[in-house]
Amino acid sequence: MAGDRAVQHNLEAAWPADLPAGDERKLLAAGRALLRADATGAGRAKWPSIFGDPHRALAPAFATARFRIQAAIARRDKSPDTAVVHLVWAGMDRGGTFTDLRVTDWFFTRTSKKGAATWTAQPRTSQAGPRVWPPVR
Repeated sequence: MAGDRAVQHNLEAAWPADLPAGDERKLLAAGRALLRADATGAGRAKWPSIFGDPHRALAPAFATARFRIQAAIARRDKSPDTAVVHLVWAGMDRGGTFTDLRVTDWFFTRTSKKGAATWTAQPRTSQAGPRVWPPVR
């Protein structure tokens, strides 16, 4: 945990901010929630377009108690209406192996509804879905 601040600093230095602060805050909150739901299973029902049927039982890959996000940034992707949330995280898998510095990217598209901009996470089936390294099996 002591190195998390350095990881965050290195991410920010390598990839300078390019989004309005409000968009960045919203994207970071959504990206963190998506990653937590994906890795631990907690909160998947909030994201049915990403995780499918919330009543379908899937064993989470990581224990909630042994999961933490080490660093996160939200940046513009290929256009002003697309963004990526880049997360570095640590967790203990079901087999008891603890690994840190895992990387996951979540991609978002900005849409407008009634004049208000909304960032929408892209489902896994799209090319803009999350990329996890190392792969979780």
